[in-house]
Amino acid sequence: MALGRQGGREQAMWVATSSLPRSAGHPFYTRLNTVLKEADFDRFAEEQCEPYYAAGQGRPSIPPGTYFRMLMVGYFEGIDSQRGIAWRCSDSLALREFLGLGLEDRAPDHSSLTIIRQRLPLEVHEEVFARILKILVEKGLVRGKTLAVDATTLEANAAMKSIVRRETGESWSQYIRRLAVEEGIENPTEEDARRLDRRRRRKRVSNKDWESKSDPASRITKMKDGRTHLAYSSRRRSTPGTRPMGQRSSRA
Repeated sequence: MALGRQGGREQAMWVATSSLPRSAGHPFYTRLNTVLKEADFDRFAEEQCEPYYAAGQGRPSIPPGTYFRMLMVGYFEGIDSQRGIAWRCSDSLALREFLGLGLEDRAPDHSSLTIIRQRLPLEVHEEVFARILKILVEKGLVRGKTLAVDATTLEANAAMKSIVRRETGESWSQYIRRLAVEEGIENPTEEDARRLDRRRRRKRVSNKDWESKSDPASRITKMKDGRTHLAYSSRRRSTPGTRPMGQRSSRA
């Protein structure tokens, strides 16, 4: 057998469709597609998205079923960018089959995903993915009873110097001066107040006693780097039984 060399073959001008490479399919995506088709998922997704498109005007959009399948690919394979999802779907024959694309069809690019995501409100995404989870639960393809809490801390655009006592409205410096007077120091200066503050024990500030005058919605929070700052904390609970059985699919 002779050694094959890269670039040594001439490219044909025309290639018969029967000669194009085909994928045997990925077991995970093939099974998932079967379940979605049995539940008539594509029709459901189209009904949810229909109010946000023009009736019979303009070029047909990317089918909603294809769009939501691409988002599922991003979740299952840990791809957090629309550009990465589009490239992955375009590069894989197995994923092209999962999306319902023919051999001559182009996979949607990242700009198309952005347009659709901006067009459809959050409520539609929640409704569609809740439907997907319901289908998977009914088919016994989802398991898990762990309740997880996802917390995100966002630093507020307000300084700790803006905090005031809830019951009196005193600023931090006014509060320290009052403590100095109660300690018997007459007409305390800024230096007297700072010296007293350094000697004080239990100098912790709590949200029960203090709030930001400029941003009352913020809360005194210890950040991950150890700093104490005004911030917002959002907590979301994941519903039980939302982990697909098996590990994330390997790339095909």
